[in-house]
Amino acid sequence: MLILLDQRATNQQIQQAAEDLDGYIKFVVDVESGKLTIGGARHVDGEQLLLQQGSQQKNLWGGGFDSDDESLDFDSMINIRPHDNNPSREVISLETRGQIIVKLKEKLPWNI
Repeated sequence: MLILLDQRATNQQIQQAAEDLDGYIKFVVDVESGKLTIGGARHVDGEQLLLQQGSQQKNLWGGGFDSDDESLDFDSMINIRPHDNNPSREVISLETRGQIIVKLKEKLPWNI
């Protein structure tokens, strides 16, 4: 289930998002507005929802959280943007990773 968050997530929302991929939760973060999506099977779905909500592509970054081992990753096809100095699925910039983590901590109770 794809969930749009503009406020702090409830435990129920996190549990629903974790059901899609057996505890692995995909996320897409707008590092400018702080909105994010969790859940769903594909990052592109979260990306499209945020674009419909007025986000700009340059501010959207994807990754995931494994609730079993509490590991965070910054891996998504939507991150491949050579024109934004990110030619990889991984978010390369440590500054951008930091922005992502700040926004995740605002909305999610994950230990990151």
